[in-house]
This record gives sequence, C-alpha cells and structure tokens, in this order.
Amino acid sequence: MADHTQTTDKGVGVGLVFGAVAILSALVMLTTAPEIQAAWGFAAAVTFSALAIVGMHFYWH
Repeated sequence: MADHTQTTDKGVGVGLVFGAVAILSALVMLTTAPEIQAAWGFAAAVTFSALAIVGMHFYWH
C-alpha cells in the first residue's frame, strides 16, 4: 500500500497576490507624495507585505 500525499503551492499564490497589492500600494504612496494618501499608501504597503509573508508561512507545507 502506498501513501499518497498531495501538496499545493497555495503559499506561493497567496504571497504573490499580497505582494502585488503591496507594490500597487507603494505606487500610490509614490505618486501622491505630499498628501495624506501617501500615508495610507505606506500603511497599505506595509500591511500587505506583512500579510504576504504570513500567508506564505501559513500555507507552506
């Protein structure tokens, strides 16, 4: 009897999605530099980059 294990690359996908959103947030930060939207862009970039790392670690098998 052979045991079959199935693994997924869900961690990579989650990391890529949150990483892409973090990059878009950083672009918002750069394009609206002297305004309050730059602060929101920075906050979103930091949040989504942290979520990308957490998602990769959470789903990595």
